[in-house]
Amino acid sequence: MHDMLPRATRIRPPGSFTADGEVRLDFDDRFRRRKRYETAGGIPFLLDLAEATVLRDGDGLELEDGRVILVRAAEEPLLEVRAKGPEHLVRLAWHIGNRHLPAELQAQRILIREDHVIEAMLKGLGATLARVRAPFNPEGGAYGEHNHSARQPHHDHGHSHHHHAHD
Repeated sequence: MHDMLPRATRIRPPGSFTADGEVRLDFDDRFRRRKRYETAGGIPFLLDLAEATVLRDGDGLELEDGRVILVRAAEEPLLEVRAKGPEHLVRLAWHIGNRHLPAELQAQRILIREDHVIEAMLKGLGATLARVRAPFNPEGGAYGEHNHSARQPHHDHGHSHHHHAHD
């Protein structure tokens, strides 16, 4: 059945294409190697990359026939973490990073996925928390585990990390 679908095998950087369609995907659906998608306009296609890759908001998925599908980050439920000041925000970011959680770092806040254990920890550290709906664009991992792509080669530094399957 997938053999009949046009395949997207190449990622184009933002601004380098004119879109022929658009898909809105949450973070999990933007970190894949192979999956069937359908654009808002009804174009079905198969994402078929060499390895699991983080697709960023604004990327283009080039189909074998030359059409390009624009990737948009969909809103999803997140936890907004705010602090008493810049030093406190840095300390909260350290605690989040120490737990290897995907996090989107902004000047005044950090966005993470909802997690009751982490929420309790952050409250205990004096954070102000709020549930929000927003696109989630976490930082790439230091060793590439959250940002494998043809745009950026993966470097193995001999560290062992636990990963979820993203196929």
